[in-house]
Amino acid sequence: AVVSTQSTGATRPTNGGIITMEDLVAKLGKSSGQTRKDVQSDDVIRAIGKLAVLGDGFKVVKAGKQSLIQSVPGELTMDHTTALDVANKSGGRLTVANLEMMGWPELRINKTMDSLMDQGMVWVDEVDSSYWVPALFHS
Repeated sequence: AVVSTQSTGATRPTNGGIITMEDLVAKLGKSSGQTRKDVQSDDVIRAIGKLAVLGDGFKVVKAGKQSLIQSVPGELTMDHTTALDVANKSGGRLTVANLEMMGWPELRINKTMDSLMDQGMVWVDEVDSSYWVPALFHS
């Protein structure tokens, strides 16, 4: 559990406190200075469950089929997880048009994206007015 918090804390400035399960398991497997194959996603889920009793901050969030680890305080709403799922399907990129196609009105889109930006979970690409989820860049 302690190594999980260290690994997610170290990546927080880059990914806003969201990391894929796959990335976290890989980091934990290398955290001891040697490559370890014995760290599995079930181990991470158990560790996060133990951390959850200490309060808000660590939890497993599903974005479609992808498991994301949230390591920052705050509650992700269904709109947040839906937006993350849409980004996951697009390699980490999210546009207003993606959310409009789901029938979301402009106010709902703006509220969701503003909240995710405030938490540092998405970045804005001002060149083409899109959003990027750093944790999902490689997906």
